Amino acid sequence: MWRRLGSGVMLGCVLALGGMAVAQAEPVDLAGIKYEETEQVGGTKLHLNGAGIRYKAIFKVYTAGLYLPGKMSSPEAIYAASTAPRRIHIVMLREIDGNELGKLFTQGMEKNSPREVFAKSINGTIKMADLFSRRKKLSAGESFSVDWVPGSGTVIMVNGKVEAEPIKEPEFYTALMSIWLGPSPADSQLKDALLGKGRGGRFGNSDQ
Repeated sequence: MWRRLGSGVMLGCVLALGGMAVAQAEPVDLAGIKYEETEQVGGTKLHLNGAGIRYKAIFKVYTAGLYLPGKMSSPEAIYAASTAPRRIHIVMLREIDGNELGKLFTQGMEKNSPREVFAKSINGTIKMADLFSRRKKLSAGESFSVDWVPGSGTVIMVNGKVEAEPIKEPEFYTALMSIWLGPSPADSQLKDALLGKGRGGRFGNSDQ
């Protein structure tokens, strides 16, 4: 009897733990956009560090999720992780003109990057602006990812398809990340969310 009871208790514990594992692996849902717990970049499993929504006034513009090899809560640590893959994935919640998006990104990079970093990223910035201007617009539901792949460089994908040759300068990826993580980010609450804290953060309290 005790043996049967012990087996039942053990089975219950296993099932409970299995249920916890499933719950922890559930994707994060932001305005109907789901961010999986893990992604593969350059053959490396990355984990969702944080995700949030970019607001402009009261309007939701896009969602963003940051994938890293491990939990990082400061921009400096993320910038320094150049020997490991990284990804930021963005899904549009409203239509935006491609030229406007390219200009906003360029302005954000220049505003948040040290002069020497931005100077070394100009070549990549021009390529990125040209890429978005060719697409004319991004509609609600469309997405793009910007990956850092060691040995290759920055890879930009739109709707899951690689759009250009990798941009090799590491300064470009750092400058690009500073749009969201720099001292004057596009959205301070989104910055906190990507760092895993604050409103909308993967590890933060959404009621704060």
